[in-house]
Amino acid sequence: LTHNQGGGEICLSLRIYKPPSSASPMSESKKKNDGWVAVLVHQYSVLGGCQALLKGTATGLAMMGMYCVTFDMRGVKRSSGKASLTGSAEVEDVVAVCEWAHQAYPHHRLLLVGSSAGNASRLFVNHDDECSFVLAVFLLSVTCVM
Repeated sequence: LTHNQGGGEICLSLRIYKPPSSASPMSESKKKNDGWVAVLVHQYSVLGGCQALLKGTATGLAMMGMYCVTFDMRGVKRSSGKASLTGSAEVEDVVAVCEWAHQAYPHHRLLLVGSSAGNASRLFVNHDDECSFVLAVFLLSVTCVM
């Protein structure tokens, strides 16, 4: 996924987790607002956050019939750009991924899931009228890796 920021392009590495064919019929529905797509936001990248840490959550939600999108924010692994110290630039990454998911799955409702410093993603929901299609936000405050 490529988006523009301040005259430059940022390329984000993302992964889509699809429900198995035997999952809830909501995943393939063509009716307006009849399914869910979850955009999962990883922890602060400067401290090691990356989309791989959300694989278990995304897999579990997909098994329950939900499409899931994970991505590496700027400066993480194969994503271009440089991480910011405040996380403010990363909010633009979250907005870009949510806009992409909304366009890719127009008949689904959008759930934003922020983990740890990914909770900063709630800022754009409160301040960005362009993303009014995000219908729910779920914030995880602790992440355990085993």
